[in-house]
Amino acid sequence: MSTLKKKVAVIGAGASGLTAIKCCLDEGLEPVCFERANYIGGLWHYTDEVEEGQACVMKSTVINTSKEMMSYSDFPIPADYAIFMHNKYVDKYFHLYADKFGLKKYINMNTEVHSIKQSDDYKKSGKWEIVTSSKSAPEKKTHTFDFVLICTGHHADKNVPNFPGLDNFKGKVTHTHDYKDYHGYEDKNVLIIGIGNSGGDVATEISRIAAQTYISTRSGAWIWNRISDGGSPVDMTITKRAAFAISRKFPRIFAKVAANKLNARFDHKKYCLQPDFNPLACHPTVNDELPNRIAAGSVKIKANVREFTENGAIFEDGTEIADLDAVVLATGYIFGFPFLDKNVIDVKDNQVNLYKYMYPPDLDHNTLAVIGCFQPLGAVMPISEMQSRLATRVFMDKIKLPYSGTMWEDIKNKRVEMAQRYKESKRHTIQVNYIPMMDELAELIGCKPDIKTLFLTDPKLAMECLFGPCTPYQYRLQGPGKWKGARESILTQWDRTYKPLQTRPCKVSQEQSSGMLYVIIVAIIAIIMYVIFV
Repeated sequence: MSTLKKKVAVIGAGASGLTAIKCCLDEGLEPVCFERANYIGGLWHYTDEVEEGQACVMKSTVINTSKEMMSYSDFPIPADYAIFMHNKYVDKYFHLYADKFGLKKYINMNTEVHSIKQSDDYKKSGKWEIVTSSKSAPEKKTHTFDFVLICTGHHADKNVPNFPGLDNFKGKVTHTHDYKDYHGYEDKNVLIIGIGNSGGDVATEISRIAAQTYISTRSGAWIWNRISDGGSPVDMTITKRAAFAISRKFPRIFAKVAANKLNARFDHKKYCLQPDFNPLACHPTVNDELPNRIAAGSVKIKANVREFTENGAIFEDGTEIADLDAVVLATGYIFGFPFLDKNVIDVKDNQVNLYKYMYPPDLDHNTLAVIGCFQPLGAVMPISEMQSRLATRVFMDKIKLPYSGTMWEDIKNKRVEMAQRYKESKRHTIQVNYIPMMDELAELIGCKPDIKTLFLTDPKLAMECLFGPCTPYQYRLQGPGKWKGARESILTQWDRTYKPLQTRPCKVSQEQSSGMLYVIIVAIIAIIMYVIFV
């Protein structure tokens, strides 16, 4: 009997590629990862140099998701790491993960993938041919693989809008892809175009040293804070199964509550930020400092740019800035797969047809999958991991995907749902919600937590799973890939969250338990609510 393992090509060693390698190993597959850079971690590995086609965080970037919500499901982030980590600690975590599971030996650094195409006998075998070259061996090589996982993400080529007159503007023009830090903007008048997360981060940083900073926005934005009431991470506060069930039943009420909550912190209309859509109709802009910088006059909000002059900009409301020194384009990215035949996957205007954002629906064999090509309300890492768990089990023939027609129906339904919820935008073509996306993938794998059964066997854990944050560990409680540390990780997730804050002795009164009767009563109420709302 042959003992040769099936070979999987993993393209990219970032947040998605690392977990893809690990999931291959979990299923007894042989991964071969091709990474064109000389480091792992993708955009979370900061470099001073600008690399075309390679996204990179700013030097000061802090992640918008809390560490418990972004952990891989069987490897919690160290307790002493900050709740919201600076990019260097995100990078450190990736190295810890890669070292823990022995992933680095499968990665070929400085290796470029030039093309991926179906092999000559693809109809029969489902195999793929991949052409690569490396810095140490520049001649192109052709490899044959049983399976392919494309883990290159969606931060690819810069989206540069064609503003009238921009070519004649005499000042400095930079895209956030190329922005590293504030140096060079001291005492300048700077215009940021776009108010997404990158635009907000650049604006607040530059505004500390610039003469004046402006943000141009077409529609405004709802500004979310990382920290919620009581100092809790906002994503751990709102990303709960019970809350999601209620929001799904009463979306308008939930959106109204969210708007009131955000305006309670600061009135968006007074700050010229109020959009004409609700807070759940767009990808959130997370920025703790922007309202303060606006209040201090360091940042001024402007309308959409109508045209540029040689030294300034004229806006659609007729106002003008005549003395601009620099423009920063926070206008997002256009993603694609240039190494892949368009007959396999074709991306047009950031629209791509992939079942579960993974599978081209018309292939004869499900031997190629895309990992991490989505824009989540939440962290990328757990969803990419779940996609990788699904893909590797499909490769091993442990899961059968539906026929092409069913895949297309799912793709079209998601597009309709997206159009109904989100305002039209290139950033909303691959938008996914964390809990429903994780649950969809988990149902296919067979690892979705059975909350109702948990109430009968482990009510304490069930309560935390239903009313606590839906952390990734929930998807390691049952089914394939079950991890014995999942229960403990869930029950101690708040301890790890607040551990890095405990930097001096601080006496805190502890509430006493009300006894088992209280637990039983609450559990019964929880079961009733879960049945009603889910």
